[in-house]
Amino acid sequence: MQKYLFKVGPIDLSDGPLLSGIVDFFEEGVAAGKGVLELIGNDVAAFCDDLIKDSRTYADVYQESISGEPSPAEK
Repeated sequence: MQKYLFKVGPIDLSDGPLLSGIVDFFEEGVAAGKGVLELIGNDVAAFCDDLIKDSRTYADVYQESISGEPSPAEK
């Protein structure tokens, strides 16, 4: 998850609520006696994609830079 989120993840990963939300999610899972795969399923990338589905990502920024389209902030 860390490698995936740091490579593709949201621009505000370190400033936003996502990291603390993930920690809370796993703490609750541990308290309930569940393992990681029980919580997120076998497809880690799909789980991560769902976490960041509404966030602006580094991949979005890259795509905008190569397509020449202005970002939403520049419009």
